[in-house]
Amino acid sequence: MNAAALSMAALLAAIVLSCFTPVHIGVLSAAAAFLIGHFAAGMDARAVAAGFPVSLFLTLTGITLLFAMAQANGTLEQLARRSVRLARGNRGAIPLVFFALALVLGAIGPGGIAAAALLAPVALPIAAECGVGSLLTIVMLANGANAGTFSPIAPTGIIARTMMEKIGLHGAAWPNFWNTLLAQTLVALIGFSVLGGWRLFGLPPVEFHQSRVTPFDSKQKLTLGVIGLMVLAVVALGADVGVAAFVAASVLGLARATDEERAWRAAPWSVIFLVCGVTMLVAIAEKTGGMDLFTSLLARLATPSTIPGVMALVTGFVSVYSSSSGVVLPAFLPTIPGLVEKLGGGNPLMIAYSVNVGAHLVDVSPLSTIGALCLAGVPSTENRAQIFRQLMIWGWSMSIVGAVVCQLLFGYR
Repeated sequence: MNAAALSMAALLAAIVLSCFTPVHIGVLSAAAAFLIGHFAAGMDARAVAAGFPVSLFLTLTGITLLFAMAQANGTLEQLARRSVRLARGNRGAIPLVFFALALVLGAIGPGGIAAAALLAPVALPIAAECGVGSLLTIVMLANGANAGTFSPIAPTGIIARTMMEKIGLHGAAWPNFWNTLLAQTLVALIGFSVLGGWRLFGLPPVEFHQSRVTPFDSKQKLTLGVIGLMVLAVVALGADVGVAAFVAASVLGLARATDEERAWRAAPWSVIFLVCGVTMLVAIAEKTGGMDLFTSLLARLATPSTIPGVMALVTGFVSVYSSSSGVVLPAFLPTIPGLVEKLGGGNPLMIAYSVNVGAHLVDVSPLSTIGALCLAGVPSTENRAQIFRQLMIWGWSMSIVGAVVCQLLFGYR
């Protein structure tokens, strides 16, 4: 078997193993990249290591470390608990507020997983106390988290932007955010309607107990100020998000505004190395011709007019079991130029939007990190086994819904 076939087989194996085994696919992918690159393609170690995405690694490290600091000193939890009061006991507004909170928290930098981790323990007990169904609450919270996760200053948005720039889609970070937000919001509102959300507005408001919210302390106020300045520098002044995050984290560290040791332990190193390892394997596949074989395989499934829906469907099915940001985006976004060439048409940007949306709409599944975090937040008084089954059905159905939505939104542009 030549280097091209070996690299394609290794990439497919990494995708499959990420779905069904606990093995760290980033480490496995990096090892495969070195073995194939050196022994099959005759590359030296330096040439193989050149596929490691240094800039992406530093950017992800900076942004996740900063928000790990904000989480370690209680700033993000305080912000989440205070914002819950916006519902004012209105049953119909409660899931909509949780959607909006998850969107905002995910978009300002922590990302969708962090937003779900912060909100689920607060949202699910309150919803149950107010008579709002857990499935409805989870669907709204999870879709809100994913609606914000492609923000250009959030980890997933950074990954998507980096991968899209590598295939020539420059300047698409904000349009990608707005388009994925549109798709996630559309599906969330459909889910809100299907699961009876609108009927809740006809019920009388409720009083619910909430843990006492203390005022922000000086360290938390400083943290909010520093994060606000970082967001302003990135959005208004065009500062590099990774550099801005490292500067902000340094300010908090020097001011002793957080427990740095706890923040370093809490940073999602596993996800960062997952992304980087898979990216290394994709780089070897590109150099050896394996990516060309992979795109030929995908091209058999679609036509130029149906490729957005098909890519959303494929990435959705894979993402039910695999890591959306760590495996699916690094593996599938680089295939887009080859797909367009082999199909003889197609809009690369619309296909990229479809990959991003399709991979994340299914994250309501309890097998995904966001779905699992939400399920863990369900009160013990609820039937968790039943909710697990409901979330599995909902997650699988989203692969089909995602295909339809992406075909409608991105298939004719």
